This record gives sequence, structure tokens and C-alpha cells, in this order.
Amino acid sequence: MFTPQGPTLRELAVQAFSSIEHGYDLLAPKFDHTPFRTPDHLLDAVVRTVRPLGPFATGLDICCGTGAGVGVLRRLCDERVIGVDFSAGMLAAAGASSAGPASAASSEFTSAAVDWVRADARALPFAPVFDLAVSFGAFGHFLPAERPVLFARAHAVLRPGGLFVFPLPAPPPVGSRLYWALWGFDTAMRLRNLLWHPRFVMYYRTFRLPEVLDELARTGFTTELLPLTDLGRRPDGSPRCALVVARRG
Repeated sequence: MFTPQGPTLRELAVQAFSSIEHGYDLLAPKFDHTPFRTPDHLLDAVVRTVRPLGPFATGLDICCGTGAGVGVLRRLCDERVIGVDFSAGMLAAAGASSAGPASAASSEFTSAAVDWVRADARALPFAPVFDLAVSFGAFGHFLPAERPVLFARAHAVLRPGGLFVFPLPAPPPVGSRLYWALWGFDTAMRLRNLLWHPRFVMYYRTFRLPEVLDELARTGFTTELLPLTDLGRRPDGSPRCALVVARRG
């Protein structure tokens, strides 16, 4: 499905009726051949926007998956980069990918050491040693009630002045095709979780900007929004995607 190298419909169905961890273990070998991987043009836009906010010595990719965000950090951090995820399968795929042939972007990589750690993002096992933490496409896996703990752990692993950054697309216009597609997906997922266990938490419409900014502020972050102008603007002139920059005081 998606591409000849991607998962089949049957494989996606098996994943959908698994737990989050086991589902991603199953999907990991083919994850980079699906639309779920963060696209390179978004990663490049984040690098260009974050680079002037540095320099950065150490970086952490929270819920790193197969390592797309680690690639961002390897272009921004000079000393050490860590990818953390609770799926052993995704970490194995990330490690294999980083050890493979050089990519076109590899000429931009710094000499930072790279490590992979298996851990839950709600219980990160690190001291406050990071200058920069990122996360891409993972927040739908956390219920709104879990976000305060998630943000508190991100805050705790940063040095004073450290940044926690992540891109956030603008919500689709009400009534648009994408609006109804996301609404339908979330409804189907809620029904699935009502009728089937273990749960597979993945919702697209629960991570709303005003609530997120309030929760980051309550955690102790100072926040700002930077437009990712490379990704274009909506008809009203607002950016299609912004970068949330949360700074630990």
C-alpha cells in the first residue's frame, strides 16, 4: 500500500488492531515508505528556522520513530544526539538507516555522536543536559490528559535556556475534504478503542494550539510561534505551518 515497498492493507489492519508499541514494531521495517514519515521538505524548513536560534551542542528527538528528527538534530547539534522511542522495532529501523549509505543531506551533518534509547516519553530517563529537544508527528499518540506529564518531562531534560520545538500545521478549513477526513479518522479510532483492546491511541484533532500553548506555559516554558514560510501560506495570508518554540527559563 502507498508504494510497492510499503505495507499491505492486511499489514496495516494487523497494526491497527495491535497496541501502539506492537503496532509500530510491526510497521517499522516499512514505515519510511508510508505517508506517515515526516516529509523532507518539512524537516528542511525546521532546520532553516531553528539554526539561527543556536548554537546547540546536544539534542534529543522525543518519539523518534525511524529517526527523521534525529537527522534534523544531526544538522544542528555539534556534540551528541539521542533518539528516544518506546518501540524497539522503530529504534532498530532507525539504527539500520543511520548506518546505511550516505544520503544527500549527509554532507550537512555535524560530527555529533548518535545514540538510540528505548524509553517512554512520559518517563524520559535523562538529566537536564540537552540544548534542543524536537518531536515530529507523535503528539496524536497522547491523550490530552497526558500532555502535562509529557511537557514536564521535556522541560526536565533541557538545560536552562534550552528549546523544545515542534512544527504544528494550521487546522484545515471547516468543511474541507481534509477536515472531514480527519474527523472521520478520529471517530473511527474512538469507536475502535471503545470496542477493542489494547487501545491504539492516535487522534489528529486533539492537539489544539491554544490549549497546547497554555499547557506549555503552565509547565514553565516561554513560548513563541515562528512561521515556516517555506511551506507556503493559506488564502488568508497565515502560514500553513508554524514552529512552536518553547524555551526553558
